Order: sequence, then C-alpha cells, then structure tokens
Amino acid sequence: MRIVSLLPGATELVCALGLAEHLVGVSHECDFPPEVVAGLPRLTRSTLPEGLTDPAAIDAAVREKARRGEPLYVIDEAQLAALEPDLILTQALCEVCAVPMGQALRASGRLRRPPRVIAVNTYRMTDLFEALQQIGEAAGVPKRAEDLLQTWRRRLARVEDAVAGAPRPRLLLLEWLDPPFCCGHWVPEMVEIAGGREVLGRPGEPSRRIRWEEVLAAAPDVIGLIPCGYHLADAVESYPLLTRLSFWPQIPAVRNGQVYALEASAYFSRPGPRTIDGIELLAALLHPNRFHTPLREQAARPLEAAEILRG
Repeated sequence: MRIVSLLPGATELVCALGLAEHLVGVSHECDFPPEVVAGLPRLTRSTLPEGLTDPAAIDAAVREKARRGEPLYVIDEAQLAALEPDLILTQALCEVCAVPMGQALRASGRLRRPPRVIAVNTYRMTDLFEALQQIGEAAGVPKRAEDLLQTWRRRLARVEDAVAGAPRPRLLLLEWLDPPFCCGHWVPEMVEIAGGREVLGRPGEPSRRIRWEEVLAAAPDVIGLIPCGYHLADAVESYPLLTRLSFWPQIPAVRNGQVYALEASAYFSRPGPRTIDGIELLAALLHPNRFHTPLREQAARPLEAAEILRG
C-alpha cells in the first residue's frame, strides 16, 4: 500500500494506525510526526505571496484569490505520478485549509493507474471517528483502527466523568484575530466535551467572521486564541492585535486574567489523533481542580494583565 496524504490531520491518522512506512508523499503543511515526514516528498505548495505574516494581509490575500477563482494550492502532478500511490487522502471541508477534494480528484484522474481517493471531512467528532475507521479499512488494518478508537473513547469518557456536574464556563475560541472569526465544525464540540460552553461557535457549522460587538455581548468567562495553523508562539505574538482594542478590558475573561494563547496547529486546526489531547487541554483550563494534563504547561500560555498594558 502506497499512501499519499494531502492533509496534515490525515497524515497523523495514518501514523497513529502504524502505517508510517506506507506513506510515500505528503503536503507542504504536514509537519507531524517530524521523524516521519521530514524525508518525504512534498506534493503541494501554497500560491499565496511568500512572507505574509500579518493576519489582515493573509485574510485579504485569501479573499482576493477567491474573488478571482484562483486556487490557494497547487499539486506537483509530475511527482505525484512518479510516486504511483494506491490511496490519496484529502478533504472537501475547507478550501482555505488544505488542498480541496476536487483538485485532488482531477490530479488523481490523470494518473496512469488512478488510486482510491478518500476525503477526510470532519464536521463533528463522529466524522473524525469514521475517518479513522475508513482509513483503517482502506489500508487493511480495521482492527487497529477499532482499537485506537476505543482508546480515544476511554480518554474522552475520563474527561466527561471528571467535569460532570461542574458549572460550564463560557468560552470563546478565536480562530482568527483580524478580522475576528469564531471557531466552528468540530471545535465547539471539543469545548462541550471538556465541560465548557462555546459562546459563538456552533457544532458542525463553519467558523464565521464575527463582529467585536458580538464578543462584548457574549461576555465570555474564558478566551482562547487559536488562530488557524498558528503555533503557540505565533498566537502569543498576535495578542497585541486585541489589546489595542479600546473595549478589550471590559470583557470578563480579560478582567479576570482568563485569556490564553493555545497551540492551535497541533490541537485545534487539524482534526486527528491530537484532537483528543486538545479536549484534555481545554478540560484542564476550564476545570483545573477536576482535570489535569501536562499539556497545559506545554501548549497554553496565560496572557496576563501586564501584557494587556504593554500591548
């Protein structure tokens, strides 16, 4: 079995199933596990201008590409053909986040021996579970998939038992900061399992652009910064975008020192094995007296009042 993954979360699912040796190519965004992906051919690249770091500039560039009907990614079809994959993993959930299904299908259809193409589309947590089983079936390891799924379910049950009966803090997870976007798809469900209540994001629905007036009205108890694809240090660096807002100190989460930068890329931006870790991380943040994970110290940073003043 020769597997090409054009989706970071799918790459992680393949490796979690013990199929790393069958991976022959990945996307330019696949960065985990590093020891597996480091030596693999990169079959995609972004068409956005290099060096873009400002969130507003990135958003504007993406919107301009959409207005022109231009793709955000290109596939190296010559290299794909040389790899002769049996299975290609892609997605049809978000054209901004990764190579979309239609583009992958067109590229695979031009191969001498068209492979099977599976779209990993995670709208809800159950979709992630089904994707794991689907990949396991396609790769001939359904028992491994079922065993891993049961391990995930046991971990989630431990979280739910730990937070059962506790008050549910009102949490806002910001998926982009300029312009602001609330979280969507599977992420609000992560919050629910972790014992919180997402104030603007809705389970199964896309993330959406919001108005700052909505944030004020929602009055969240806790705010988590999870800019899509950002690592923890990037999220910390982006915080001054918010502290410059005149009304920012009026929000309960800000007044009470309950604003956190989180490791978004690993635990929130890509549905995969580490989504379970992300739920445990949220439970530890929302209910520190009931649930603990070492990940809290590694993947979350409280943004203190002093940083608000410096911003």
